[in-house]
Amino acid sequence: MNAQEIMDLEKQYVLHTYNRPPFVLERGEGMYVYDSEGKAYLDFLGGIAVNALGHRHPAVIEAIHEQADKLLHVSNLYHTAPQALLARELVESCSADRVYFCNSGTEAVEACIKFARKWGKMHEGRTAFVAFEHSFHGRTMGSLALTAKPHYQEPFAPLMPGAHFVPFNDLAAAQQLIADVQPCGVIVEAVQGEGGINIASDAFLQGLREACDEHDALLICDEVQCGMGRTGRMWGYEPSGIRPDLIAVAKPLGGGLPMGAALAVERVAEIMAPGDHASTFAANPLICAVARAVLGIVNQPSFLARIRDLGGYLGEALSALLEKHDTVTEIRGRGLMWGIETTLNAADILPAGYEAGILLGSAGEHVVRLLPPYVVDEADIDQAVSMLDRILGAGK
Repeated sequence: MNAQEIMDLEKQYVLHTYNRPPFVLERGEGMYVYDSEGKAYLDFLGGIAVNALGHRHPAVIEAIHEQADKLLHVSNLYHTAPQALLARELVESCSADRVYFCNSGTEAVEACIKFARKWGKMHEGRTAFVAFEHSFHGRTMGSLALTAKPHYQEPFAPLMPGAHFVPFNDLAAAQQLIADVQPCGVIVEAVQGEGGINIASDAFLQGLREACDEHDALLICDEVQCGMGRTGRMWGYEPSGIRPDLIAVAKPLGGGLPMGAALAVERVAEIMAPGDHASTFAANPLICAVARAVLGIVNQPSFLARIRDLGGYLGEALSALLEKHDTVTEIRGRGLMWGIETTLNAADILPAGYEAGILLGSAGEHVVRLLPPYVVDEADIDQAVSMLDRILGAGK
């Protein structure tokens, strides 16, 4: 089938919840994907932060082949070695004590919501949550209720009640709201992704931890996009020195396969009992084997240091665009997670990227989002910034 026939099939049979560009991606290799006509695209979106090791990474392919020859799925009714080993390795990588596995980022957040709700009902019957402006936590009904984007929420209202929002990085306002509503949980992204690549200050995260301790609320860190190496640290909250009560993980964990996890400290984990929450597909042996391969590569000091170095290089290169183009108003990011704020519409920049041969993302109406795989190098960065330079110049 040619590209047009495939696109026609999608138009006829697939629910229209995405506006896709007019080409069909067929294969990938390293930092590149290729469409059915053979055109190459430098991938600076990484499957929206999912393809941490790029495309067709040998370790991922080997893990798939090896586990596929053994066992794909048996459900969560039974023990499997890949799940147990991955759980230990995840716990050893962070400040949590136990893991609940699921299939996506929004499911990871939903699990955190349920765990916090049960905790809250055991602590004076609390059910409210505090979240932050410009947040994004997912599309299912609970996570959507904590997502501060009215245009996502309004078609599906009424949502889960008890969500309260406060400006991001405004510690005084957050402290006051926590004191007023006495929530069961406070959920925050160390770096907001969909909200525009906004970085939480260390003082803000530390103050949230202190406020949660003072008012007996759980601190939930949504690390779905900013976690597992994306910022150059294993977890985005690490520079602040805090210890969250719950951590939502997903995107890069499965190396391209769907996987999520909710990590909990023991005082939260111990309140959950068999039957309180479940997932048929979660932590199947194949995905756990792949996740172990990805985690084993990413969670190495030298690998994370490389991400930090490349992030600094990317940030400096992007800063040149700020000096050169009047339409660029701010560059912000950390590690390999960057946003270019512009007076132009991001929706117009992305198609120009396709034409030039680069995949980019957006994070709001005026922010271009860059989430390259961790296997990126300086030559890839130079090429991407050169493309952006031309695109932004043409957009004046």
